[in-house]
Amino acid sequence: MNTNHEKVALVTGANRGLGKEISKQLCAKGYAVFMASRDIETGREAVFELCDQGYEAIFLHMDVTDPVSIKNAYGTFSQKADHLDVLVNNAAILEDTDRYVSILRLSIESLERTMKTNLIGPIMVVQDFMPFLEKSKEGGRIINMTSDLGSLAHMQDSYPGYSLSKTALHAMTRQFAAALVGKNIAVNCVNPGWVQTRMGGPGANRSLEQGAETTVWLATEAPLQETGKFWKDKREAPW
Repeated sequence: MNTNHEKVALVTGANRGLGKEISKQLCAKGYAVFMASRDIETGREAVFELCDQGYEAIFLHMDVTDPVSIKNAYGTFSQKADHLDVLVNNAAILEDTDRYVSILRLSIESLERTMKTNLIGPIMVVQDFMPFLEKSKEGGRIINMTSDLGSLAHMQDSYPGYSLSKTALHAMTRQFAAALVGKNIAVNCVNPGWVQTRMGGPGANRSLEQGAETTVWLATEAPLQETGKFWKDKREAPW
């Protein structure tokens, strides 16, 4: 199926939680949304659910840790769309199951896996899909999902692997924003808050709808001049 939508978005890790909710809200705003997931079964289920609601959602198989998988996803995307307006790098992992495990005892193998998913993956996705972002008529938007745990202003000795990966994602955001000055592409990162997802847990104080709000605002309403920044609740947050 080829999409004829003027507005096209791609969301990674879209098979559940925040990625799925962001996809739904973008669909509701008239976007054709490519929902990327490494898990084929749950990814297709999420797409079918939105399609049943009358939205245009398209499944895209992608493992952000695998360069070949990303390039294959690029090839599939190129057969269905000719441009990309919004890219949301949402796919991430959290292996710090005990928040009180100090960096003194951080598993380097776990850190490597976390960095590969939470930092290197988004870099590869942006690099590969840049040709489509450059074809956006109204300007491309890249949004990296991050966390307060990546903020140097608030950082403590907890969740070290995840925190380091998100701090690095902040730096990646600044690097891409600087590299794309004059290209009509905004690059930002968003802290959605503590959201009721599988990662956040049922005790989180924000619903999925609340967690997706700032990301969807950056994707659809915020001025393109707003770039290279860290956001929470539609306001700049401290790095």
